[in-house]
Amino acid sequence: MGLFILRRTGLMLLTCLCLTFVVFFLTNLYPNLEKLAKSQGNVRMTDAQVASWLENRGYDRPMPVKYGEWLGVVPGWTYQNQDGDTLGRCVSITRDAETAPRFCGVLQGWWGQSTVFKEPVASVVGDKLGLTGRLMFWVMLLMVPSALVLGVLAGMREGSTTDRTLSTFAITTTATPEYVSGVILIAVFTSSAVGLKWFKGTATSAMDNPTFENFFLPVLTIALYGMGYIARMTRASMAEVMTAQYVRTARLKGVSFPNIVMKHALRNALIAPFTVIMLQFPWLLNGVVIVETLFNYKGFGWTLVQAAGNNDIELLLGVSVVSVIVVLVTQLISDIGYVYLNPRISVT
Repeated sequence: MGLFILRRTGLMLLTCLCLTFVVFFLTNLYPNLEKLAKSQGNVRMTDAQVASWLENRGYDRPMPVKYGEWLGVVPGWTYQNQDGDTLGRCVSITRDAETAPRFCGVLQGWWGQSTVFKEPVASVVGDKLGLTGRLMFWVMLLMVPSALVLGVLAGMREGSTTDRTLSTFAITTTATPEYVSGVILIAVFTSSAVGLKWFKGTATSAMDNPTFENFFLPVLTIALYGMGYIARMTRASMAEVMTAQYVRTARLKGVSFPNIVMKHALRNALIAPFTVIMLQFPWLLNGVVIVETLFNYKGFGWTLVQAAGNNDIELLLGVSVVSVIVVLVTQLISDIGYVYLNPRISVT
């Protein structure tokens, strides 16, 4: 197991380098840099002024060199202006050329400065990730147990009325996009026109003081969409396990139906849903963009929209790094979880 984790960690680092380089390359293409120069300088800048702006800020150098500086394995660029002042990537941290470090990249903890929020990228990403993490926690707490219960109940009696009813509900929730269910929930439970003003708070106020009234609707909107997929996967896996030979043998021995489900079928039936559940973490991290924008909850997804809309290159890179790490870590946890759910699966 230890050797497997070590190999996977090395593969994760290599994958992270490749993916971040792809994002770095795409965000540092000249059209994006030109848009950045005009948004930070003047919209009416000439081509010569744009080139000068990019040169003074280190954007005109080769792509591998810039990527190495961003990682922190290549010394940061420096530039001396007409007044004799030394500027540079690392100088912007200390505001003093003499005390500035030579290397200042992701490996040193410096992710750059956000041009939208005017704050360090690490600070922005950390704050917004905490807000989305709180939302993800309550979504998973509501979504996973509910989906597993629905799937198990439907799979225990394949083809029954309960199975058809629960399966229809699961398909309906999965087929309804978040922006549709979110608008419906807002119209029904918060609009004065309908008359059910059960939730008076807003998701924006939940950023500072989350309560049931201002936080439940966005949680319910996301949970409903993901619940159906997990429930359907659990139902299919449970139905397959219930027809297995060892389950039939347990029935012939006179084992009660609840014991068959809990002691024999459930553990093996959770292997496939476990993968789906782990995949919900990357989806929740980046897939809540619509819900966070709809409810004006300024979390990680909302930050991604702001960074992309305003061409904030440094912030986009920071968001991409976090997203890649979350995806790779959840995949590693999924592989390790297989062993504990089914001892017949060996990891070498």
